[in-house]
Amino acid sequence: MSLLHNRVDRRLLKQRLMVEDFRRVTLSFYRYVILPQPEEVRDRLYAQWEALQCYGRVYVAREGINAQMSIPEHHFEQFKTELYAWPEFNNVPFKIAVEDDGKSFFKLAVKVKDKIVADGLDDGAFDVTNVGNHLTAEEFNAALNDPKTIVVDMRNHYESEVGHFEGAICPDVDTFREELPLVADLLEDKKDAKLLLYCTGGIRCEKASAYFKHLGFADVNQLHGGIIEYARQVKYKGLPNKFRGKNFVFDERLGERISDEIIAQCHQCGEPADTHVNCANEACHLLFIQCDACAQKFNHCCSEACADILALPEEQQKELRKGLIKGEQNIFRKGRYRETAGTILQKLAAAKNEA
Repeated sequence: MSLLHNRVDRRLLKQRLMVEDFRRVTLSFYRYVILPQPEEVRDRLYAQWEALQCYGRVYVAREGINAQMSIPEHHFEQFKTELYAWPEFNNVPFKIAVEDDGKSFFKLAVKVKDKIVADGLDDGAFDVTNVGNHLTAEEFNAALNDPKTIVVDMRNHYESEVGHFEGAICPDVDTFREELPLVADLLEDKKDAKLLLYCTGGIRCEKASAYFKHLGFADVNQLHGGIIEYARQVKYKGLPNKFRGKNFVFDERLGERISDEIIAQCHQCGEPADTHVNCANEACHLLFIQCDACAQKFNHCCSEACADILALPEEQQKELRKGLIKGEQNIFRKGRYRETAGTILQKLAAAKNEA
């Protein structure tokens, strides 16, 4: 049997991607469907997709599949034919990326999970198939025009920070599992109102709409296909675009522009900016928003502390990273400043010099 996971250095993988002489298609898809043997499904899919040079991040669980992928354009029809040959995945709809430079993923990872989206819910406690009404972009726009409608962004704070629908409630949370009970409490006395939910591609709203209906919300609706499909329909049908800013995506692009507006600010200087980056200090890797000027000033780092660490020889950086307690580099929340790993490493370096 062929190797079912990648063992090549990520920098080499990125270099290979950059010199490819063919185009790629970035897409996502999901389906809630019972997969009695997810491990077997995972192994077969990995073998199929590796042969086609497909990259991406895919979660397989007993409850279904959730995939974000990059497919070589010349293999797209074969990829589609082979996927649709599975009865469980026949005619699963694809969400094609709004903006695509072909560099969204540089390796293939197919993992077996307990759930395809971490929601923290007990699925046995309610009917997960009793979902909300699926609205087209046109129907969603019409519902937004009703002043009595309540619109909720079912994504995390760092996603909605760079883009969201007009008038949406954007919960200040880091994870989907945090958001569900928070929204339920926030709207406890609004259960008779028209509720509009939206997310990136629709998968989070599938579970959220069923959960809110279980809690007694009478009129639950969700944007079919999420922001990605909304943008496609707006473009091809000439509809008014009520989404402001960027759609955050969980791949190397970190975002795709839906409107020309920039609604966020650089986390370092406060100037208008909506480009998400990861701190260049490997021990930090903080996800934050940075403008071009600050990227140059801080050498693509989140702070002077991390920039100082990055300036050290690689061997010295590795030596300092050994002093980090596991998990310490993740003490920050995404997009929020706390004591970063760069600051911790500086303290470690100072302690070593004093010793």
